[in-house]
Amino acid sequence: MPQVRVQRLQQPPIGEQRVEIVERKGLGHPDSICDAVMEAAARAINAEYQQRFGQILHNNIDKGLLVAGRVRRRLGAGRVLQPMELVIGDRATFRVGRVRVPIKEIAVEAAKEWFRKSLRHVDPNRHLRYRVVLAEGSDELADIFKREGARESNDTSAAVGYAPLSETEQMVLWVERHLNSTGFKAAFPETGEDVKVMGIRSDRELNLTVAMPLLCKAIASEAAYFRKKAEIVEVLRRTLPPSPGLDNINLVLNPLDREGRGLGGMYLSLLGTSAEDADSGQVGRGNRVNGVIPLNRPVGGEAAAGKNPVSHIGKIYTVLSHRMADQIYRQVDGVREVYVWLVGQIGQPVDQPWVAVQLIQASDAECERIKQECTLVIDQELNRLNDFCTELTQGKYPVC
Repeated sequence: MPQVRVQRLQQPPIGEQRVEIVERKGLGHPDSICDAVMEAAARAINAEYQQRFGQILHNNIDKGLLVAGRVRRRLGAGRVLQPMELVIGDRATFRVGRVRVPIKEIAVEAAKEWFRKSLRHVDPNRHLRYRVVLAEGSDELADIFKREGARESNDTSAAVGYAPLSETEQMVLWVERHLNSTGFKAAFPETGEDVKVMGIRSDRELNLTVAMPLLCKAIASEAAYFRKKAEIVEVLRRTLPPSPGLDNINLVLNPLDREGRGLGGMYLSLLGTSAEDADSGQVGRGNRVNGVIPLNRPVGGEAAAGKNPVSHIGKIYTVLSHRMADQIYRQVDGVREVYVWLVGQIGQPVDQPWVAVQLIQASDAECERIKQECTLVIDQELNRLNDFCTELTQGKYPVC
């Protein structure tokens, strides 16, 4: 097993620091769509490889772009003028011997299936066009999947994960998930899925800025828009979960709105996503694998979505570092907050990363015991790496 370096941090946990900023891009945000769709395409392609050949072959479906379309909105009506365009890249294995794998067809169908299940008002056949720019990978990277012994990394990459989530992170995550929940959409069917939440905590006060469109076909007048908006805000404020570390939570919805300005003063949508005409999306610009964008935390530079789950450490370590941090926080007494760093070198075994653990511990905790127990957790997780990669392949761990 690799050596584990353990360092004690002399600082308060993030939730006790004076300032914290956290963002979440929700289900219908163009960046989140790209992450989720590329991951869905990658899983479908990997499932096809496993069914045909008994193993995953070289692929990374992690370059994606959602190009905004054009719509015409009116109070009570609207129509699509130009469909959105989804660009799917990067590399895959198209053929083994004489057996051809229909990669492009699988990717497009996986994307369509995601839209059918996730965005109520997007018709994947009418409202989207698809451009697949996947191609064969390099000989050297493809050869990794043919080599005997432990699987080797196909990249040099670093990742960092942490635990636990702070109250601010939990609140931001909860708000978006609640607004996109089945129950909320049943109660407020006139709301779209493109929800974005920004949380700014100053000491014990949290300010939440929420963006969520109302569907133009369901809104008959400007007055109806602002009545519905006020109703949503009131209901949301009443249902916020308790947060003992926060004295006050302020919430504002769609602050760009201006009464009296007609369509220019209301956040309206035809399809429920700003990708219909306002904002394009790209893989890697959305949430980290734990669901938030934590501006006060160290984060890695890799986009996990779409990367292959057996040799690309940009995916494996990004998810695994969060799992390791969570296991340490849950299992090791005296740890208040923990960060796990994993670094791998291309060509080296995936289960032998460089490992560092940084932790904030209770003042009376036993330093040597904590170091030993942290090392034990890391060793246990690396020993079950093959099982972890299988779970990652099966979608057990979310990546956006």
